[in-house]
Amino acid sequence: MDGVDRLLADAVLDRGVDSATDSAALDAAARLVAAGGVAVLTGAGLSTESGIPDYRGTTGSARRGRPMTYQEFTGSERARRRYWARSFLGWHTVGGAEPNEGHHAVAALAERGLVTGVITQNVDGLHAAAGTAGTVELHGNLARVRCLQCGEVTGRPELQARLEAANPAWTAEVSAHYADGDVEVEDGALVGFAVPVCLGCGGTLKPDVVYFGEPVPADRVRAAFAVVDAARSLLVLGSSLTVMSGYRFVLHAVKRGLPVAIVNLGPTRGDRHADVRVDAPLGAALSAVNTRVRVGARPASGRTSVTPSRAAAMAVPSSP
Repeated sequence: MDGVDRLLADAVLDRGVDSATDSAALDAAARLVAAGGVAVLTGAGLSTESGIPDYRGTTGSARRGRPMTYQEFTGSERARRRYWARSFLGWHTVGGAEPNEGHHAVAALAERGLVTGVITQNVDGLHAAAGTAGTVELHGNLARVRCLQCGEVTGRPELQARLEAANPAWTAEVSAHYADGDVEVEDGALVGFAVPVCLGCGGTLKPDVVYFGEPVPADRVRAAFAVVDAARSLLVLGSSLTVMSGYRFVLHAVKRGLPVAIVNLGPTRGDRHADVRVDAPLGAALSAVNTRVRVGARPASGRTSVTPSRAAAMAVPSSP
């Protein structure tokens, strides 16, 4: 068994090891990352330390109403007014956010060639801002706006300026912020809000993100599966994996025999599939992993075990 194979084998913990303070879990995560060939899947929990609320974690606001669906947005002028008015108030939370320790840690590992691909469920663009190139933005990016008629793509800051010009005196009280740039306001406050149309054709403008009830573009899904297919392990960061959109990549990794590490504050749907589980704030945990990788992962603790057949299966990447 060569050094890389041994790093992969050593990374397999007994299932059920789960502790926010257990350095053995961080050691195991570091050994898995140090082996290279890591596919990373990120969720809203990675961006909470940038000031963007998550959906379901311990620091997130519970959404009181239903999120916008594609069918509502395309079928109702009132629904579009509600979305853009609320987005007008919430855009600064996402648009003004900066990458945090976690985003920079992922970028640093990618720069070293250890992370070979990143899939994100987030729409905040913070991986790119941190310097991670080629991220598969599964659900799109709030920084872009697309015309549903002619397909022209423009920048969200440009639309924000148009919204401000069209609604110079409009305001409303915000009672909650959400990860997708939405906010909670009273419906009565939305009356009179003016929604701009496409400057090119007069068509309907929609954020370039995937709404509930809207399929993820097939080429994007293929690109995300290709990231996992090319990997030797999967590292999940800040996702509860509640929706199948992200959870399917964990199932795909397990089916291919890849070790799975999950770093998330709070339980996830994928915990029973995790070989390494770290329950801790993302920034601190990823910084600790990155430091361990730089200086060399510590020796395996007494709680680390290896299943010979599984270790052998991991020694050579599976064919796509």
